[in-house]
Amino acid sequence: MSKIHTALKESAGSARGSSASDESVFSSLDKKLIAAGVAPDILAEVRSLKGNNSAGFFDQLIRKKSIGEIHLLKIMAEHFGIPFWPELPMESINIDFTQNISIQYLKKHKIVPLITSGDAVIAINDPANFQPVDDLRRLLQSPDLPVILSSQDAIMAAINMAYDMSRASAKDYFEEMNESATDDLISKIDETADLLDETSDAPIIKLVNLLVSGAIKDRASDIHVEPYSGNLKIRYRIDGILYDILNLPRRIQSPLVSRIKIMAKLNIAEKRLPQDGRIEIKIADRLVDIRVSVIPTAFGERVVLRLLDKTANILKLADLGMHDERIKLLNRLIKSPYGIILVTGPTGSGKTTTLYAALSTINRPEINIITIEDPIEYQMDGVGQIQVNPKIDLTFAAGLRSIVRQDPDVILIGEIRDRETAEIAIQSSLTGHLVFSTLHTNDASSAVTRLIDMGIEPFLVTSSIIAIIAQRLLRVLCPHCKEVYLPDEESLSNLGLDQSVLRNNTFYRKKGCNMCMQTGFRGRTAIFEIMIVDDEIKKLVLKTSDANQINELALKQGMITLQKDGIDKVLTGITTTEEVLRVTRSLNRKDDIALDV
Repeated sequence: MSKIHTALKESAGSARGSSASDESVFSSLDKKLIAAGVAPDILAEVRSLKGNNSAGFFDQLIRKKSIGEIHLLKIMAEHFGIPFWPELPMESINIDFTQNISIQYLKKHKIVPLITSGDAVIAINDPANFQPVDDLRRLLQSPDLPVILSSQDAIMAAINMAYDMSRASAKDYFEEMNESATDDLISKIDETADLLDETSDAPIIKLVNLLVSGAIKDRASDIHVEPYSGNLKIRYRIDGILYDILNLPRRIQSPLVSRIKIMAKLNIAEKRLPQDGRIEIKIADRLVDIRVSVIPTAFGERVVLRLLDKTANILKLADLGMHDERIKLLNRLIKSPYGIILVTGPTGSGKTTTLYAALSTINRPEINIITIEDPIEYQMDGVGQIQVNPKIDLTFAAGLRSIVRQDPDVILIGEIRDRETAEIAIQSSLTGHLVFSTLHTNDASSAVTRLIDMGIEPFLVTSSIIAIIAQRLLRVLCPHCKEVYLPDEESLSNLGLDQSVLRNNTFYRKKGCNMCMQTGFRGRTAIFEIMIVDDEIKKLVLKTSDANQINELALKQGMITLQKDGIDKVLTGITTTEEVLRVTRSLNRKDDIALDV
């Protein structure tokens, strides 16, 4: 560290407030910075602000946007003789340090120890801030631990990953206890008089925090708290499937639900009526919105928490799992000047994600996009987003009436729930707006029947809707443990396939490993059914609203069904035959059976 200290001493000794022509007052580092484009007056200003304290000097330079962080880091690396790592290796990292070192301390000073089987270093962002590095070496009992430079984003990501990996789960919390310790925990919960007490050591607070953080760590979309006669069951929904996580004593139910209610600002005294609320929390660098639903049951209140990661990246159309031909088709549809594009499917089938992928594709400064949603699931720059609020009569229909007076080019309606919303959406599309929305139907053809059942005239349906997209989510086989196998004849026949398909295709099945929580699956992908409402389908809709007839005509025109799209995912090794049958079994039609592979 002496090399850094010497360089800092030289840098701190430079004069302040001098002109650019007086080169004698600038240190060698200052000369390099000026050569890199930093204005001498800004350099002098930053020096005067920091005085002889060099720590924070580089932060000030970056804040003034006088030089980019990566460029500055490369200059510092060369000047101080410290290696610069643009990316930090996180494979097989030792996270033991998380037990003794505060995450706030590391984030405050932008430093992180990287200890692997092959090497050990301390990644720092500001070499002038050497005191925390010396302290960290003492804590790690490694006085000669070398330092490297890295960007602030890379260091923060490494810190968050390390502490996320080390975070205990609620299951571990109980498994590590013996019976007497568990009884002691329950007695402490029973004795807690004031649940508003925010002391982090309060057992019930720790339990709720572990449940939420564990769900986020395990990629769960929902947490179920279910009371029964003899126990309290905690379940996570991961990749669309519910898994049992914990079985707790029944006595924990009341304080646990009360704690969740307090966090969601609900009435803890009201236990007879359903309640809905919302919690917003931050875990590491992730902002998570939690929708809370509480209903009374025979054995006490049952709670479901829906987790929405507001910092999640909005997917592109290419990330949804579509074939290139379908992406081109959808790109053409979403660039239509007017009309309605509907996305259908059950709750949790990824409809909103698809719509936002479409919006992100057409989102440009010259286009005015306004959405009305319940809730707003993704934040998107350049898009006006309205949150439905029934308490003040801000419904989809009421909000939509105001939106059309905001001169929009594109409107996204979270869901068409009633006739009034459908009528305004159709009127908007007929007056030159492109409208995106969702509808709860099983397939694409049923959406037409659903709108007509709502009371919409068939000629209005055919005049406004340009395409209907049905979708489902399939679990993706874990790439770390999936294994090759030969499916039996029954499995193939269930999908309309025969033994000849085995000659040119490889089938995989799930196995299970630590990377996928022994489930055999990790993540999900979508399958799609896109029905273009062309002239032939319009003529048929004016004659009948029978979904089966509409579907037959769409199939004759080349529409690929959900099941056929799922089979293609099986043949490419993405998922299993059982998974395709699980999500499409109720959609089987005689037209789907014949498949040319």
